[in-house]
Amino acid sequence: MIPKETISAIFEASRIDEVVGEFVSLKKRGANMLGLCPFHNEKTPSFNVSPVKGIYKCFGCGKAGNSVNFIMEHEQMNYPEALRWLAKKYNIPIEEEEQTPEQVQANNERESLYVVCSFAQKNFTETLWETDEGKSVGLSYYHQRGFTDDTIHKFQLGYSLDKWRGFSDAAIAAGHKLDYLVKAGLTISKEAPESTAGGPPEQERFFDRFSARVIFPVHNVSGRVIAFGGRTLKTDKKIAKYINSPETDIYHKSKVLYGLYFSKKRIVEEDNCYLVEGYTDVISLHQAGIENVVASSGTSLTVDQIRLIRRYTPNITILYDGDSAGIKASFRGIDLVLEEGMNVRVLLFPDGEDPDSFSKKISSTELKAFIKENSKDFLAFKAQLLNSEAAHDPIKKAGLIKEMVESISLIPEPIYRSVYIKECSRIMDVDEQALLSELNKLRRKKQYDKPAAREEESFSVPEELLDLPGGEKATRKLTEAEAEHQEKDIIRILLNYGNEKVSIETENEDGTKEPVEVSVSTLVIHEISGDIEFENLLYRKFFHEFIRHEGEGLTTNYFIQHPDQEISRAAIEILTEPYALANWEKHNIPVTTESMMLRQSVLHAVYALKVRKLEKMIHDNQKRLKESHSYEEQVILVTEQHLLIKSKQSFSALLGRIVLR
Repeated sequence: MIPKETISAIFEASRIDEVVGEFVSLKKRGANMLGLCPFHNEKTPSFNVSPVKGIYKCFGCGKAGNSVNFIMEHEQMNYPEALRWLAKKYNIPIEEEEQTPEQVQANNERESLYVVCSFAQKNFTETLWETDEGKSVGLSYYHQRGFTDDTIHKFQLGYSLDKWRGFSDAAIAAGHKLDYLVKAGLTISKEAPESTAGGPPEQERFFDRFSARVIFPVHNVSGRVIAFGGRTLKTDKKIAKYINSPETDIYHKSKVLYGLYFSKKRIVEEDNCYLVEGYTDVISLHQAGIENVVASSGTSLTVDQIRLIRRYTPNITILYDGDSAGIKASFRGIDLVLEEGMNVRVLLFPDGEDPDSFSKKISSTELKAFIKENSKDFLAFKAQLLNSEAAHDPIKKAGLIKEMVESISLIPEPIYRSVYIKECSRIMDVDEQALLSELNKLRRKKQYDKPAAREEESFSVPEELLDLPGGEKATRKLTEAEAEHQEKDIIRILLNYGNEKVSIETENEDGTKEPVEVSVSTLVIHEISGDIEFENLLYRKFFHEFIRHEGEGLTTNYFIQHPDQEISRAAIEILTEPYALANWEKHNIPVTTESMMLRQSVLHAVYALKVRKLEKMIHDNQKRLKESHSYEEQVILVTEQHLLIKSKQSFSALLGRIVLR
């Protein structure tokens, strides 16, 4: 368990803009910050971060929370794991009881995979620097590639010994379970034969995946090692040059970009991301001073990887080899990037060169200048290549123009499509109207090719709306919804204004009245507690917290940082306003806000809740009256009904006299 004092220190140290900024590019908008939501696919930013309140809220998908919630959601961690992540970020020590290797940081399988991957990275790095084989084979290779010791340390490069199970034995000796080594993709286990006398012992049935290879650790966005790439240094053509970790619970290669952890800040600063193919391309460019670079290693570029880049910048420059394979890959990459509404430029290195080799032949300044001068807009890039291929063949040229229009048709924004069509017309010397006609044909075809199931979904009708108006089911649903709304409004007022003072009149023993200032929370508690029990269990929890701590001056942070995650999330949801009032004061237009007429707002909410509760009591009483077969019981129920109706009329009258402007 993490002590309460440490949890408080973690919450106090955690700045929501810094935590979210690790994963999302945020831009200042007034008092808040805005960015693309990391929890759903969007092209227009709707993800708001409030540094003052210490919370975030996406108005697209509804996700909301504090720093801990964000790490839990984004990194798929539980509450203690997220606290430890933040403690590490802010250098806050956590004192806990000694745990076994698999229990460090958490007692679940997913965390165990992180633990064994972390151990593996450290083991491979130590092997590289501290063993004779590591130095003579692995370190020599890295130095031959031109990597400095600082670069090798930065990317945590390593080496795996040329032994059948050297790493696996070391991991097991350190207390790690074979099962987790296999699940993390570090160890390969043979099918165990049926247990027979004299059968092979367990240690003969497994071996290292990456033996005799230099190792490239793969990090997730937060810097944790999740997978590995291994390159053999042997010349045997039967051995795969590169092998990568298989898919695991913590590694999905289509959603990971190599080097993003080291590059994300510079990508935001440069507002551009260079996309290369391999591990060494990323490392060499970093060493050359170009750090806003990532690689789609081990897989062709995917939509998820493009969306990952889009969190940090809308601009991608593809840097691929100049051979035919590189050109083919760049064409596919261009279309994927365009379809996601991003801006794409392309640079192909001279034939026979790649970013790694080319960066070693010229200085850092020359390399930056080369990239800047030779990267082309996707349309100019395609036109140049296609023109050289088509030469004077009109049929080939027509087919290539169609290819260009197909790429333009993928762009979601009409204005951008229009601009590129004009440019294509100019470059290729083709009538603009003919290109537009082809574009529209492609767009229509794409629209009609959408699955019919999607159309059915858009016309589905909720079951409760199929009831006839005024039906019993519809009335009951509406009543419940309204009652919940009134309860939520009370909690909203308590969260926002609980410690504010309002003036009320109290009656003395002699009948005279005098004004007294009390807190909003005290007023609400004394108006409601004892008479009304909240129906919504979550809002009931909130109200009981205010009762339990009456007079202690609970702040919003108490609820935002509440250990009960249901309360924490609900508090953030309630505190987050979807829209803020415009700054009308600049235009000398007075605006009456809720805080300016707080007493009226509080009483309005209290009376509205009482009226709604009385309506429910009247409804329930009426139902019992209809079902009753006892004359005496009916008389009692009728009397109660009259009293309830009279009470409702009284509160309705009070409600009507409170005018909220």
